[in-house]
Amino acid sequence: MKLVKKIVLATGAVALFAPAMALAQDGNVAAEVAAAGVEGIGKGLAAIGAGLAIVGGGIGIGLIGKAAAESVARQPEAAGTITTNMILTAALIEGATLFAVVVGVLVVVL
Repeated sequence: MKLVKKIVLATGAVALFAPAMALAQDGNVAAEVAAAGVEGIGKGLAAIGAGLAIVGGGIGIGLIGKAAAESVARQPEAAGTITTNMILTAALIEGATLFAVVVGVLVVVL
């Protein structure tokens, strides 16, 4: 497991610094590459954040569905109320997830 972590870190470092090292021979280009690298890192982190928002929202909605199914199994007479609350809560989570994804995409695009 430690070897896998070292390989992943080494690959990430090469992918992160290889363009800057390749173009760092000229002083003017080096400053431009450094500025573009910082901007690229920020956009990459925004894309990762948007992906994590989707994953988190999916897990949250899945847990809500699981809890609602268990609740209906325990009290079938309350199925209508439980279903209504489940849909409302899932919609709120989906709205927050969509907002996070839109913000992440806007950062990447702009």
